[in-house]
Amino acid sequence: MTISVGISACVLGQNVRFDGGHKQNRFVVDELSRYFNFKPVCPEVGIGMTIPRRAIRLLQLPSGDERLVDSKENEIDFTVQMKEFADQQIAHFDDLRGYVVCAKSPTCGMERVKLHIDNGNTVPGGSVGVYTRELMAKMPWLPVEEDGRLQDPVLRENFVFRVFSLNDFYQSLGEARSYDAFVKFHSRYKLVLMAHCPTAYKEMGRMVASIKDWDVDSFYYEYRQQFMDAIKNRASRKNKTNVLMHLQGYFKRSLTKDQKQELAALIMSYREGNQPILAPLALINHYLKEYPDPYLQLQTFLNPYPEELKLRYGL
Repeated sequence: MTISVGISACVLGQNVRFDGGHKQNRFVVDELSRYFNFKPVCPEVGIGMTIPRRAIRLLQLPSGDERLVDSKENEIDFTVQMKEFADQQIAHFDDLRGYVVCAKSPTCGMERVKLHIDNGNTVPGGSVGVYTRELMAKMPWLPVEEDGRLQDPVLRENFVFRVFSLNDFYQSLGEARSYDAFVKFHSRYKLVLMAHCPTAYKEMGRMVASIKDWDVDSFYYEYRQQFMDAIKNRASRKNKTNVLMHLQGYFKRSLTKDQKQELAALIMSYREGNQPILAPLALINHYLKEYPDPYLQLQTFLNPYPEELKLRYGL
């Protein structure tokens, strides 16, 4: 319960929606709340709206500007109030490691929020909720995900992993911003970067190699953004297979011929989609206990978050 994560209050189960209801997410409440300290915010209640209340919507003006207005009376405009509220809240979000927002909400939605125009139609592709747009613009490194998208096992795993990784970043580098600390952190995440974004793996490797050419604080902010951008990419099965084969190489002098064949077969089975990644990883972790390797034992890729979350079962 030490990892602070922001959340739309309705997603946590609070009855703050316009109709007096909620949108409680069971995964959030039953699973993530065991590891995350959720900090609920309802932006609409935050700017003084009542419960229940009239619905609001996003309206695109002829100029292209987007406004947050009453669903029946466009003249009742909450845009300025909502942006000011968002800025006030974000000023106190330094301790957050992620944020779960309510899908489709004109204040909190992260994508494809209905964007209306005066003739009654909607703009294809929609938009972003006013509050969440401000949040993502001012904290672009912060993992943000919608409650509905957490039903997708790949998106769910990626979001939770990013939250744990950002927390690790702050614990490792928040105060001890030494060159040595950066090198150690980056070393632990090399295989993660290889799996999520091979291009970033190479570019950030060069960046860390030239770390002494940087001011340490400038490096901190640049590295944080590049790191979080890289791991936002979903690790493909192909990339993860390459990482597994890379791991396999560390045991080539320790394993028997049959053991090597068994591990190779598991990796290929995973690559073809017949096994979850847990199958080859379990064998690799077994061999790592039998044949310890200091570098591999520190690799976050092998144990990125508590296994009780069961996030890799379908990956």
